[in-house]
Amino acid sequence: MSVAKEHILNAAEEVFAELGYAGTSLREIVERAQVTKALANYYFGSKEKLFEEVFLRRSLPVAEARMQSLADLRRTKGKAIPVRDLVRIYLTPLLPFPQTAMARNFMLIHARLHMEPEEFALALRRRVYNESTRAYAEALHDALPHLPLKTIYWRLILLVGANLYAISGTHRIEELSNGICDPTNSDELLEHLSDFVHAGLTAPVSAETEQRTAAPGRAKNGKAKSPVRKG
Repeated sequence: MSVAKEHILNAAEEVFAELGYAGTSLREIVERAQVTKALANYYFGSKEKLFEEVFLRRSLPVAEARMQSLADLRRTKGKAIPVRDLVRIYLTPLLPFPQTAMARNFMLIHARLHMEPEEFALALRRRVYNESTRAYAEALHDALPHLPLKTIYWRLILLVGANLYAISGTHRIEELSNGICDPTNSDELLEHLSDFVHAGLTAPVSAETEQRTAAPGRAKNGKAKSPVRKG
């Protein structure tokens, strides 16, 4: 990669972290990078393509690391991998808490992606994470065969949400706890997040949840649908 291209990517990462994709203009990026708009267009063509490269250069290694760790566990522990092992290898690629400005910027972009234009954000998430997330869902179902696959997917997406918030760098917990919780302590963060996620993944499905989500013909508001009559 050329020095100029990497310089533009680094500047774009800063601006996207501060303003989000929708709130950022290409003009703001080239001003931060102190390059011409023509040079940015030469390398990337558009703001969308520039954002894609910013996101993919750090997110693809995360997905690849998860898949490699899962493959390693499959070889050493077989099909039924302990849930705690699955949790830790899922969380670890985004931990320890990033100490560099570039890494913190990526975490903010990652967290912001869920608030960006839906189709644009979904396309990127599908491209990067669909394969690894489905592989983890399958591994979790192997480890927890008594849980419906539907439940596995709900809990996995809640794991993703907890993980992203924990690493987003908001430091809200530091304020709320009057400093007794340190979100920059990567070991502390990993242990508490692992305990929380493990407990949620392995919890039994309540009878109420099973009844309300598994009943056929149930409308989204929880009321039974009227039968469709064929004339």
